[in-house]
Amino acid sequence: MMGRILIAEDEDRLAAFIEKGLQKYGFSTAIATNGEQAILMVENDEFDLLLLDLGLPLKDGWAVLSELRRQGKKFPIIIVTARDDVKENQARRQYGANDYVSKPFRFQDLLARIHHHLE
Repeated sequence: MMGRILIAEDEDRLAAFIEKGLQKYGFSTAIATNGEQAILMVENDEFDLLLLDLGLPLKDGWAVLSELRRQGKKFPIIIVTARDDVKENQARRQYGANDYVSKPFRFQDLLARIHHHLE
């Protein structure tokens, strides 16, 4: 097994696409469909990396990110979102995200980022 990845994504089709691709490459995955669920899953399970959508219901990605970092969670967090501008990029560094992937993305690009952060 190459690592355990939590996919925090509320678009079912996109979450399933990412999960299927990651499993094909030997990763173990879990899906959270809202921010509160993502935080609970991280508190109750071990993950090597989090793919985090910013537009999650209940708690958005920024709230999830800042809460996990406040709790001392050190694993890599890659933001995966349709939002893409300079302020977002500055904010990701401020909040403690490790990387940023803009939707739409090529799966191979996402996979390369994941491998980079898990090395």
